[in-house]
Amino acid sequence: MSRLLSRTDLEARLRAIGEERYHDKHPFHKLLHGGGATLGQVRAWVLNRYCYQSAIPRKDAALLSKAEDPDLRREWRRRIEDHDGGEGREGGIERWLKLAEGVGLDRDYVASMEGALPISKFATEAYVHFVRDQPLLDGIASSLTELFAPTIHRERIAGLLEHYDFANDTTLAYFRKRLDQAPRDVEFGLAWVLDAATTIDRQQAVISALYFKCNVLWAQLDALYYAYVTPGFIPPGAYDPGASDE
Repeated sequence: MSRLLSRTDLEARLRAIGEERYHDKHPFHKLLHGGGATLGQVRAWVLNRYCYQSAIPRKDAALLSKAEDPDLRREWRRRIEDHDGGEGREGGIERWLKLAEGVGLDRDYVASMEGALPISKFATEAYVHFVRDQPLLDGIASSLTELFAPTIHRERIAGLLEHYDFANDTTLAYFRKRLDQAPRDVEFGLAWVLDAATTIDRQQAVISALYFKCNVLWAQLDALYYAYVTPGFIPPGAYDPGASDE
């Protein structure tokens, strides 16, 4: 970057990253949403994506530990509750485990992450470490993939309902809930980033953080495609649909 961007230009630059790099464009999602995925491939996706789902509240807790502003902490801790749930309130992780049960997986096996691909574990831990180790601004900026999330959730709900027998109100509850939660979260996060990114270096940092997060999400799908679509090489110890499917 050679000049300081206006708020409008910086937001446009961030949104352009999603147009280019967000994982809704990955061929694995095209297969899944279009009904071309086998049940075993769906199960592999659900199981491996759990690594990411379970890491989100840990990532947010790491971010909170660096937040000195009480208003920011109050706003951000709601994200942890959204995923972990609260007293008498189901969270996103529980909704994901119900999806896992709905596609025929054992919830304890999924929660153990024993059958997950190595990159699913490494990529999500890299995300947690990034938020823990990098400045607060970078961590918040990395969450801005939620700018693009409602589109993929709508596509997923429509595609799964059209093509798969397991799709119902219970199994799709996670995605439906995120249609409300993600826009709320990103409205706050985007405004915070635009307010804080007041120098060229800070603007470059938030752009780089969003690239990093897109790469985290893309890498997980690359691993799924390699293991479960083509060439179909499943690492030792990872979930094997051929050993358990119909």
